[in-house]
Amino acid sequence: MTELDSHGRHTGVPVTVVMPTYNEAANLPRMAELVLGLPIDGLHLKIVDDSSPDGTGRLAEELAEKYNADQPAGRRRMSVLHRTEKDGLGRAYVAGMSAALQEGAAYVVQMDADGSHPAEAVPRMLGTAVASGVGLVVGSRYVEGGSLDEDWGVHRVLLSRFANRYARTVLGTKIRDITAGFNLWSAATLRDIDLATLDSAGYSFQVELKYKAVRAGHSAVEIPIRFEERTEGVSKMTLRTQLESAVVPIRLRLKHR
Repeated sequence: MTELDSHGRHTGVPVTVVMPTYNEAANLPRMAELVLGLPIDGLHLKIVDDSSPDGTGRLAEELAEKYNADQPAGRRRMSVLHRTEKDGLGRAYVAGMSAALQEGAAYVVQMDADGSHPAEAVPRMLGTAVASGVGLVVGSRYVEGGSLDEDWGVHRVLLSRFANRYARTVLGTKIRDITAGFNLWSAATLRDIDLATLDSAGYSFQVELKYKAVRAGHSAVEIPIRFEERTEGVSKMTLRTQLESAVVPIRLRLKHR
């Protein structure tokens, strides 16, 4: 069980942050510094790069060499998983999360590389998971205390809120931010879900993963976060991913009637 030492650091549990990247060279150094500076002993950062043409994969290797330089033999603080094709966020997460489980992670965190998710919330998410015993902790924009960056336009805010309400209604779930991409999972929950059986390739992967966890009998807790607008690079959200997000909840409901 994780404990807090005299310096307020979480000890006694291996945690892997899985962070997919595609053209995030401008954001990655800062994100690696923030994540690896968290007060969690045994924390590992795994970058999953989809052959980014801007050199993100190469930069990730350089950062891994830097952060692993002072570690004992056999222990790494950061690693990079290179994929040869860009076939969706969901596929990248399955590859990274599966690798984290094989390497012995007790908890796996999903986190964007663009700075939209607050790294400082990870210790709170871990503490919540350990104290409550739940298999999923969601960094939620839509519970009391959660918020969105003011730079989001009205259109994006309405679209996000509608997508959540739509998916929740179709699937009959109480998770208020079911589309959230900032989540902490217990290894046991991910194994029960069986990552290899997930169908969604795009952003709807977030919905499918949570839905299957709830159906498998695992409880979820949502903690409030502030979701920031990215400062560098461009969003990967496309019309195709939006259409997939609309279809997937219906397909899941029909499949599991």
